[in-house]
Amino acid sequence: MKLTSYRQKTSEPEILDSTVPGRQSQEPGAAGEPGAAGETGPADADNVRMEGTPGDAFRMHLLPDHKLLVPYVTGGMTPHWAEFVEAAFEAGADGVEVGAPFSDPMMDGPSIQEASRRALGLGTSVQEVISAIARLRTTLLPPAPLFLMSYYNVVFRLGLRRAASTFAEAGITGAILPDLPLHEAEEWTSEARAAGIANIMLVAPTTPDDRARSICNTASGFVYGVGRMGVTGERTDLAKSSRQVAARLKAMTKLPVLVGVGISTPDQAIEVCQDADGVIVGSGVVRRILEGASPADIARFLGGFRKSLDSG
Repeated sequence: MKLTSYRQKTSEPEILDSTVPGRQSQEPGAAGEPGAAGETGPADADNVRMEGTPGDAFRMHLLPDHKLLVPYVTGGMTPHWAEFVEAAFEAGADGVEVGAPFSDPMMDGPSIQEASRRALGLGTSVQEVISAIARLRTTLLPPAPLFLMSYYNVVFRLGLRRAASTFAEAGITGAILPDLPLHEAEEWTSEARAAGIANIMLVAPTTPDDRARSICNTASGFVYGVGRMGVTGERTDLAKSSRQVAARLKAMTKLPVLVGVGISTPDQAIEVCQDADGVIVGSGVVRRILEGASPADIARFLGGFRKSLDSG
């Protein structure tokens, strides 16, 4: 089976040999976009594949039985961190979450905190991360979704309209602002929507149902289910709350539901995807990079998740 690479080296997409069962070639603009005449939308399928374009937030293409894989990389954690983003896509990721380093990361555990510390020590700014994402758009095919994870203070200081337009110009698909509460999100949501930026919102295991529904109604792109209470980090076991939050959210929204925080192994990813549409894998990726892993090492690590998710 052939897999179309997201890396763009010539006018024709590079084709990689893939031994992953159930993986399908996906060409930009392929049939299956929601809203097209005679085609079904995401509400009619259990799973979707996400595609984003620089100015168009995101499109979702139907792929039956496909589970979404979105790794996380801290921007600026090494001088060549963007190579790990490219490696993730070549390993079969459906999108990549890029974290902007922040001095007071309230949601991040030890590995991602250390990655932020190193990035800031190298002088990395949020604007440099955004500029690097814009450069990635010259080496990745446009559909490759790139999500920026930051904190609201960064967006507020830039100015909400300026931040949204800057993200869109850089080709960022969506923004994740974990410290922006629902009751204060209206202005940012409006600016993001106007700029074509997906507004990814988080739901914790302890979030009451009525609030969770409101978050789902406000979110776009996908809903981020927080798998367990506490900060990010690798775990030896999958928290029961991971599947519980996924099941709750699936009953509330037709958006894809991805679970992150504490998803550390392919087996855990398979288990949570009995209820979720996909997983976000962060600390395991970041720790390996901190320990000196190469892009090829990260591709092999993520390839294990891709193969397991595809084989079920």
